[in-house]
Parts: sequence; C-alpha cells; structure tokens
Amino acid sequence: MNTRSLRRIAPAVFLFAVCLHGSACKAQDAARPDTARMEEIVQSYVTGKQFMGTVLVAQGDKILLDKGYGYANLEWQIPDAPEAKFRLGSITKQFTAASILLLEERGKLNTDDLVKKYMPDAPAAWDKITIYNVLTHTSGIPSFTDFPDYRSTEATPTTPEKLVARFRDKPLDFQPGEKWKYSNSGYVLLGYLIEKISGKSYQDFVQENIFKPLAMSDSGYDSNTAIIPHRAYGYSPGPNGPHNAGYIDMSIPFSAGSLYSTTHDLLLWEQGLFGGKVLSAASLKKMTTPFKENYACGLMVRTVNGHPVIEHGGGIEGFNTQLSYYPDDKLTVVVLANLNGGAPGDIASKLAAVAHGEKVVLALERKEITVSPSTLATYVGTYELTPDFSIVVTLEDGHLMTQATNQPKFPLFAESPTEFFLKVVDAQVEFFKNDAGQVTYLILHQGGRDTKGTKK
Repeated sequence: MNTRSLRRIAPAVFLFAVCLHGSACKAQDAARPDTARMEEIVQSYVTGKQFMGTVLVAQGDKILLDKGYGYANLEWQIPDAPEAKFRLGSITKQFTAASILLLEERGKLNTDDLVKKYMPDAPAAWDKITIYNVLTHTSGIPSFTDFPDYRSTEATPTTPEKLVARFRDKPLDFQPGEKWKYSNSGYVLLGYLIEKISGKSYQDFVQENIFKPLAMSDSGYDSNTAIIPHRAYGYSPGPNGPHNAGYIDMSIPFSAGSLYSTTHDLLLWEQGLFGGKVLSAASLKKMTTPFKENYACGLMVRTVNGHPVIEHGGGIEGFNTQLSYYPDDKLTVVVLANLNGGAPGDIASKLAAVAHGEKVVLALERKEITVSPSTLATYVGTYELTPDFSIVVTLEDGHLMTQATNQPKFPLFAESPTEFFLKVVDAQVEFFKNDAGQVTYLILHQGGRDTKGTKK
C-alpha cells in the first residue's frame, strides 16, 4: 500500500481530491425508495470511469439494490458480481473493535485498563494510554503509515510484534485523551493485544467469534498467496485508464485493514451487530458512542440531514469501500470498489439520500453560469477547515481553481455568483460575505456535511 493509498484506510474526512461526497437536498416522501434513481446514480460513476465494484442497499431484510458493475478482473473481462470478495481496508477496524469488546465481556480485559497492564515493557510515554484511547484514536500514538519509510516497507512480510516495534518508541503526537488523530498504529496495537490476551491469532479470533457465528462464509483475512474463490482484483486509475494496483503484503495492514468480505456478508454483519447477535447492549452502546470528532470505537457516528448514521470507509491498494448503517430505519448501504478513488463514499451517501426520499443532484446535472472576473477575485485566499486541512482558492486565466491540503488543483464552476461545484468529484463550495461585503468564509458541502472554512 503506498502512502497515499494507505491514508484512505482512514475514514473519509475531507479527502478533497479523492473522496468528496455530494450533498443531498430536502427530504420528500421516504415511503417508496426510488430504485431507478439509485441505479442512475451508480451508473453515472460507472460511465464516468470512477467506479467498478458491487453495491447493496437494504432496508431491514428488504434488499432494494444488489448489483455488480464493471469487472472483477479486467484482463479476463470477468464481471463484478455480488459474490465478489473485496479487500475492506479500514472497515476492518470495526471488527477489531468488536473483538476487543467481546474480550471485555468475557472478563479478559477492561477498556479502561492501561495498555501497560498487558504490555509491561511498553515505553514510559504510554504510561497513561488506555485501551479505550486506542479504540477511539485518542492515544497520541503516531500512525506508522505516515512514517517516511512506509512506502519502502509495505511489500515486506512482517509480524504483529515487528509492526508494533515500528512505532512503540516514537514520541506521542499528543497526550492521551487530549485530541483525536486517526492512527493505523493504534489498531495494529489492538490486534496485537487481541492475540496476546486471547492466545489466538487475530485471524482465528475474528473467524471463530464473528464470521462463523454470523454465517459470514465469504469473509476472512486476505492473503497474498492463498487461492480465494471469487476474489476481485484491485486497480488504480491512471491517465490511460486503470492499471493493476501496487503490491502490499497483507501482514502490513493487519488488524487495521486486512480483512475481505462481500456486500451480502457485510449486510449479515450489520444485521448481527445491530440485532444484538454479537455484543451485549452495553457493549454495543460503548462501540457506537462517539468520544471525540464523531469517532466511537472503529466507527464514525454522525447525523446527515436529520438521519443518524454509523459508518466507516476504507482504502487499500486497488480497493475503496464504504459501509453505512442508518439505525432509525435499519438502512444498510454497502459500496465496495476494486478501483481506487472516492466514488464509494459519494455513492453511498447519495443512495442513502434517495432511500430517505431526498432529492440528489449529480455533478453532470448541474448547470454552469458565467461570473465576472472581478467577483471571482474576491474569493481568492486560503480557507482553514481544520488546523491540518485548508482549501486554497486561486484565480487563473479568469477561472477559479481550488486546491486542498496535499491534493491536486481542480477548477471550480459557478452555479450562482456565490455557489460553485467541481466536475471531477461531486462537491460544492459556497462563499459568504460579512456586512462590509468582504468574503470571510466558505462552506464545503460534502456527504451531507456542511463544513466551514474561515478565510485566513
């Protein structure tokens, strides 16, 4: 997994060039989901060569959409189909979190325990880190996927002990519990603890305690050598079309991103998890209660257009994924892609909006207007959305361009004098002025979220 790809193991938060989610409009009648519109949405991404993979939408036990798009193997032109198995990337994390909570229920650990209780030789910097801190990305342990040497090591087989050794002596990014920062290291550490405490390999523990009880027979720990029937091949986009994705040894993502599954198995998982078949009510509440930055235990929990959603995305060489569950109406949306890019998150949010009776406008349906260069010039500047993420707006040859932190530059197209959209991904930017007529902030409309960026 290259550095950029591994970052997509993280939940899709402000990945501007790769994973911008479209916004949805006001709710209408949710009684009859428009499955034809769902199909149009997915096909728009297929036609735009942004997506191939499988999609499933279910309301309770009723399946609304269940199809494959594109190819599981481009060389042999083998179509993607619902039985195709995809690497999950960071959707793996919720299975790791559930495993920790199962061990807690069995009295093997307590999530309030210090990590040092089970790792007496842990460095002094870890003295105050609890298992709960690690579950919620508030431990401060730096993510090894951000290290400068990561790209040179991702193809080399390793062990959980060696993975932990990569980051155990690094300085913390912050003191435990103070802040939130996504850490693949933390979830590797959890897998290490699962093995140490249970006496089983991570692979065996998840198989015996989650996959087998839920009859998830098409799920497992991915392998570079085993023959896995119906496994999809992973591809990355390129200037001349898709190409085979880079190599990563599957011992590297471990408990942070190593599992594979299908849309149907992930529906079984959502039905089992939220149907009380995996965890006790108390454990499930702990798993789905956010601690900081809308993150709970291996899951993001937020509200989109009035609908609570429990979700996570994933990304790994050749694959991007999205799994979303809306508890109020037991709506499950699964989008698994074997082509890298932000389409799964976009598609999932739009399919959910349609299921809720909301209007969705696709990028290709937006109408561009002309805005004077003098007006465009007022929007030039840097807008800070978070301390680590900004959008830079420039005016080049009479056209607004936007560039997010660590992302390529893309043009903005006007829908109104203050509202703009991108064509490469479905996202909108709206500018706002103060009483003096000065532009002071923008709003990024993304995946049902409205995120403010203050002009610096």
